Amino acid sequence: MRVIGLISGTSMDAVDVAVAELALDGPTVHLEPVEHAEHPFPDHLREPPTSAADLCALDTGLGQLFADVARQYRGDLVATLGQTVHHRVEGGRCLGTLQLGQPAWIAEATGLPVVSDLRARDVAAGGHGAPLASTLDALWLAGFDGPATALNLGGIANVTKVSPGGVVIAYDTGPGNALMDVAMTVLTGGRRTRDTDGEFARRGRVDPDLLDRLLADPYYALPAPKSTGKEHFNRAYLDRVTEGRTIRAEDFLATLTELTALTVAAECEGTVIGSGGGMRNPVLVESLRRRVDLRASDEFGLPAEAKEAYLAALLGFLTWHGLPANVPSATGAAGPRPLGSITPGRYPLRLPDPAITAVRGLEIGRHQRLWDGGPRART
Repeated sequence: MRVIGLISGTSMDAVDVAVAELALDGPTVHLEPVEHAEHPFPDHLREPPTSAADLCALDTGLGQLFADVARQYRGDLVATLGQTVHHRVEGGRCLGTLQLGQPAWIAEATGLPVVSDLRARDVAAGGHGAPLASTLDALWLAGFDGPATALNLGGIANVTKVSPGGVVIAYDTGPGNALMDVAMTVLTGGRRTRDTDGEFARRGRVDPDLLDRLLADPYYALPAPKSTGKEHFNRAYLDRVTEGRTIRAEDFLATLTELTALTVAAECEGTVIGSGGGMRNPVLVESLRRRVDLRASDEFGLPAEAKEAYLAALLGFLTWHGLPANVPSATGAAGPRPLGSITPGRYPLRLPDPAITAVRGLEIGRHQRLWDGGPRART
């Protein structure tokens, strides 16, 4: 079946969409990337809600935005990770997570069934509801010859580590682009929301005292599984760590970029397969490559800028077939769980018979699962 995957990341700069052809072949899922794109995020939806009325308007506006995007593509099913507006973590436990983007608008606009709210069930089962990228990564990296780490550099960075024995560990390492984006927004009065091409960071020098203060954040020492978000790494956080200090904009961006590189590299093992918007930042990528064996996911058939949208498509496909879509060792859930809720489309909902074979591998396009550090052509 053809699945349209949607997500708006924590940077809230675009709605990412990916269309995939997916099929089950016993214990293996075949994913053929069809197309992907980014659709700009309107400024009026960036404002944080301050009342129930605002929250309702945002949920509706996001649902209509996702619907406008989805209706431009052809598919059999839509799967949306929505827009995370709050991720509640206290004492190392996730107590709740909220993603907006009312799926009824998507179903109404496209006529297709919609799988949404993909994180909540894992949280209800004692997990963090994140990083769900571990589902794709664990299947994709199964059989990799040697240790491997899948890295996603979004607003928050997360890793999935798969050992040769098949043990999967995944968690948020800390800020990816989030603090850099906040700094650029403040420093430019909102004219720019990202350090495009690492322009500022490349001209600056790392401030060692500020970097030490940033690295002292207790989050980095917490054991996995763990998750975080902009509830912690935000403007107020930067205001606290820079209180009483004056620092050049370029040095500030260089230091924040180094923070991401250091905290990510410290958690990576073996071959590192990178994806996400941070892979577009050459200064960040160069700093990482000085520390780890970093390769872009494009080399293995999965576009780096669209991986999370393809993840949404995969999760929706698994849910549609009655299959668990979380990795308990990665999220901390009590066990495997089917994820999400299904909103019917224009016609009566007819689900396929549930799959009876557990899924253990993922093939991307003409590439098989990763072996010997690289893709092997299908035979």
